Amino acid sequence: MATPPPDPPPLDDLAKSVRPSVFDHRALLSGQATGPLASSARLGLRSAGLLYGVGARIRRFRYDTRRATIAHADVPVISVGNLTTGGTGKTPVVCDLCVRLRKLGRQVAIISRGYGAGESGINDEAMEMAERLPDVPHVQHADRVEAARIAVEELEADVLVMDDGFQHRRLHRDLDLVVVDATCPFGFGYLLPRGYLREPVSSLRRADAVILTRTDQVDSETLGHLRQEIRHHLGQRPLLETSHAPSNVLFEGGRREPIESLQDRPVALISAIGNPAAFEKTARGAGARVLGHYQLADHHPYDRETRQALRQWTQSLRESSEIDWLLCTHKDAVKIATDQIASVPLGCLQIDLKLQAGEQTLQSLVESVISTPAPGA
Repeated sequence: MATPPPDPPPLDDLAKSVRPSVFDHRALLSGQATGPLASSARLGLRSAGLLYGVGARIRRFRYDTRRATIAHADVPVISVGNLTTGGTGKTPVVCDLCVRLRKLGRQVAIISRGYGAGESGINDEAMEMAERLPDVPHVQHADRVEAARIAVEELEADVLVMDDGFQHRRLHRDLDLVVVDATCPFGFGYLLPRGYLREPVSSLRRADAVILTRTDQVDSETLGHLRQEIRHHLGQRPLLETSHAPSNVLFEGGRREPIESLQDRPVALISAIGNPAAFEKTARGAGARVLGHYQLADHHPYDRETRQALRQWTQSLRESSEIDWLLCTHKDAVKIATDQIASVPLGCLQIDLKLQAGEQTLQSLVESVISTPAPGA
């Protein structure tokens, strides 16, 4: 596989929260934060967004006109990406695809950039996937082309799933899937840093299919408008609809409690993810009585200072309320790596992808990419 020159640098009602964090940032970008200071901040961010947009447009033009070199792997590549930064629900989609490919007898590997990797060299998403997919190798490398080479030549993968690949166009993909979160589909309508959009919504014209996630968390009218907007750019290519359904509460050591055990149970939430509101809505939808939500920035490392703050926060909750469990996401659980905080049991919600529409379509898309027999088959 020929290696092209390196890519240019990348452009780049909740319960109580205890520090300025994701909630405050989202409140600013969504317009919920009001007043002269917030308005001035949004104006400044919008100006920066104009510069970002110019750079992103030039980069897209180079690839659209083939002025930038695109490398081809020696095996099929399925890309799972999004238009916005973080929190769209890509990880369950990636896991679902890997399971499908394994059932088809393929030696699948995941490749990703590894944003937010700590001293171990792997990030929280990779740790989560390793627990969910112990038989699927995951190569993290800032250069996706090199990651693909390692996966194919050293790990003998015969198909690759590229996580967060929509904007990383140096590596050719045979199937380009874009994940759109129904609860915050287009990043408040602005490019970074004014909003969460990495590129305009019109870029959906490059997608082979769109996977609309968390469709169960919006009303039918909102969903209808969203379908129309996506169709305007996607045309008649497949639009798949999914929900992220919680199936169990997982505890350290492998203990599982059915999701029904959350009904009317007093809990508090901990999250360091891109869309904490969706996590809280999922917990409440499962019947949990949420007493508080400690929110941190996406990919937060849970260092010593954070752990101490979490203990203090949990202790203060225990003094004012009866609390049975702390709940976090699977991505958080692999980093926190403990079974309790301040003597309160810590569990994570196991979230599974459930296709509401398009099951056979997705299966057909996957099978079309790997239509050639697997080596040794």
